[in-house]
Amino acid sequence: MYRSHVLVCGGTGCTSSGSQQIINVLEEEIKKQGLDKEIKVIKTGCFGLCALGPIMIVYPEGSFYSRVKPDDIPEIVSEHLLKGRIVQRLLYQETVADDGVKSLNDTTFYKKQHRVALRNCGVINPENIDEYIAMDGYEALGKVLTEYTPEQVIQVIKDSGLRGRGGGGFPTGVKWGLARMNDADQKYVCCNADEGDPGAFMDRSILEGDPHAVLEAMAIAGYAIGATQGYIYVRAEYPIAVKRLEIAIKQAREYGLLGKNIFDSGFDFDIDLRLGAGAFVCGEETALMTSIEGHRGEPHPRPPYPAVKGLFQKPTILNNVETYANIPQIILKGADWFSSMGTEKSKGTKVFALGGKIHNTGLVEVPMGTTLREIIEEIGGGIPDGKKFKAAQTGGPSGGCIPAEHIDIPIDYDNLIAIGSMMGSGGLIVMDEDTCMVDIAKFFLEFTVDESCGKCTPCRVGTKRMLELLTKITHGTATMEDLDRLEELCYHVKANSLCGLGQTAPNPVLSTLRYFRDEYIAHVVDKKCPAGVCKALLSYEIDENKCKGCTLCARVCPAGAITGDVKNPHHIDKNKCIKCGACMEKCRFGAIEKK
Repeated sequence: MYRSHVLVCGGTGCTSSGSQQIINVLEEEIKKQGLDKEIKVIKTGCFGLCALGPIMIVYPEGSFYSRVKPDDIPEIVSEHLLKGRIVQRLLYQETVADDGVKSLNDTTFYKKQHRVALRNCGVINPENIDEYIAMDGYEALGKVLTEYTPEQVIQVIKDSGLRGRGGGGFPTGVKWGLARMNDADQKYVCCNADEGDPGAFMDRSILEGDPHAVLEAMAIAGYAIGATQGYIYVRAEYPIAVKRLEIAIKQAREYGLLGKNIFDSGFDFDIDLRLGAGAFVCGEETALMTSIEGHRGEPHPRPPYPAVKGLFQKPTILNNVETYANIPQIILKGADWFSSMGTEKSKGTKVFALGGKIHNTGLVEVPMGTTLREIIEEIGGGIPDGKKFKAAQTGGPSGGCIPAEHIDIPIDYDNLIAIGSMMGSGGLIVMDEDTCMVDIAKFFLEFTVDESCGKCTPCRVGTKRMLELLTKITHGTATMEDLDRLEELCYHVKANSLCGLGQTAPNPVLSTLRYFRDEYIAHVVDKKCPAGVCKALLSYEIDENKCKGCTLCARVCPAGAITGDVKNPHHIDKNKCIKCGACMEKCRFGAIEKK
C-alpha cells in the first residue's frame, strides 16, 4: 500500500511539454529521499486542461500542480511528499483554498462538465488492465454475455438515444440493428480512430487515456451483431495511442477478454489494428474500409451501406472512438441514465477539443444542450487580452462558423445544422475580433483541396475552383461576380460530390458568407481586410507625430523598406515592404499602424 499517488499526465499535449522528463526526475528524487515504498508515480491520460501542462496531481490531497518544470520536482518531493506541506506557488490558482486545496470539480473548468466518455482519462494508468477493471472495466461485457440476448443489447442502445459522435449523428442502435438483421458467415466491427479534423484531439485522448473502454465496447458490439472480428483504424501520427492500444489488446487477450470463448459464453471476438497514413478522406466509412482491405482509400457510392455490404463485402458496423467509449457505461447504468442527459433529440454528453483564442485550451465533456456561451466564457475562461468573441468553428473542414449572435444556442446536432454548422467529431475553434473570416474559409478549403482523393469531379475540380476564387478575394483582385460565382459553386459541389468530404467542403464558405458577407464585400469592393489579416490588402504606416526616430524599426526590417535619420520621423517604402509586421512588433512608441 502506498500513502500517496502522484498522477502525471502522459497524453500527447503534456508529453510534448516534457511530462516524461518530469516523471523521470520525480522517480529519481523519490528514490533519493527513500520514499519509493511510500509514493507511487502513475502516468495517466489527458486531464483536459492542456494549456496548463505538464500537469501533476497528488492524492489523497488532490493537489493540482500545473506547468511543472524539472527544477520544481525536488521542492515538491521534499516539501509535499516528505513533509506534507503543499507547494502553494505551483498549484493551479483556482484550486488554492485557505485550508489547503479546492476540489477540481469546484473549478470553473470542471464544474459544468460531466465525464462519461472521458471518465477514466487522467484517473487510471491506461497501460494497466487491472486499473481499468478496478473501475468496473469489462463488467459490461460480462453482463451482456451472461444476461442479455444480442437483440436486448441493441434495444438498450436504441433506448439510450446514443447517436454517432463521429459527425453524422446516425442513431447507433439503429445501425447495429441493421447489421444484426443481415445474415452472413462473417461480420465485422470497425472503429474509426482516423481523427483528421484540424484542431481535433478527442478520440486521440480517449485512446491514450482509456483504450480498454473501446475494446470492451467493440466486443459488446460484436456480440450484438454477430461478429467475431474487429478492426481499429488509427492514424499512424498517433504513436502514443497506437502503443497503448497494442498494450491493451495484448493484455485483454492474456486475460481472456478477447479471443475464444470469452467469459465461457461460447462467444469469440478479437481485435486487430490497422494504421492509416493520414488521409482525411479515410474518415469516410467506405474509404476507411477500402483502406483496411489494403487498397487506396477512396469512397464508394451508397447504397449498399456497410451494414449490408461493408468490409470485405460483409455486413459491417463502423463507429468512432467516442461513440464506443459511451457503450460500457450505458450497459452498466442503463438507457434511462444516459437518455436523462442532453436534449430531446441529442442524448448524453459530447467531448469537445477547445482551441483557438481561448484561455483554457483543452478537452471538455459537457451534456448536449450546453450553450456555446457556457463553454467559451465559463469552462474556457473567455477570450484572452479582453478581445471580443467573433465566431466559433465547429465540425472542422466539414462544419461552419457560429457567429456571436448565436453564442447562446444550445449545442446539439439539430441546432447546429439549423444555423449552417454541424457537430462534426468535436473540434471547437474560438475566434476573436482579430480573425478574418474570409481567411478562415480559405484555410479550411486549402485543407479540403489537399485531402480530396480526386475520385469525383465535383470535389476534385470544384473545390480547387472555389479556392482560386477565395484566393482572388484575399488578394483584392476579385469582383462581385466572382463572389456570386463562389456561392453558386458551393451549392454545386455540395449537391454533386460522391462522399461526405466533398458534400461538406463548402460549409465553412457558406456559413461565413451567410454571417460575414460584409467582410467578403470589404475585400472585394473596398480592397480592405477589416481584421487586418490578408497581407495583400495591408499596408504599414508610421505616424510622424509618434515616431521618436530611435531607428529600431529600420534595424529589424528584413527588406530594408524603412528609412530615416536618428531622432527624426521614419518612413516606409510600400514598394519594398513585405508586410511581415516586424517593425510594428518592435516599435515601443506605438508609432506604426496597420491599415
